Amino acid sequence: MSKLTNAKEVAQYLNITESTVYRLTKEGKLPGMKIGNQWRYDMEVIIDLFKKGTMPKEDKEK
Repeated sequence: MSKLTNAKEVAQYLNITESTVYRLTKEGKLPGMKIGNQWRYDMEVIIDLFKKGTMPKEDKEK
């Protein structure tokens, strides 16, 4: 079973800001689902994208 998480946890894992997580989601570069009025992310999918190197490089913040 996948673990759903919020933008804050995704931002911490990717070392980017929450606003960048929301922007990437809006641009379709980061998969997420809206439940009610909150975005949720499948952490397994996020980790897989990160490990495969398919996260948009220009959008990674240092």
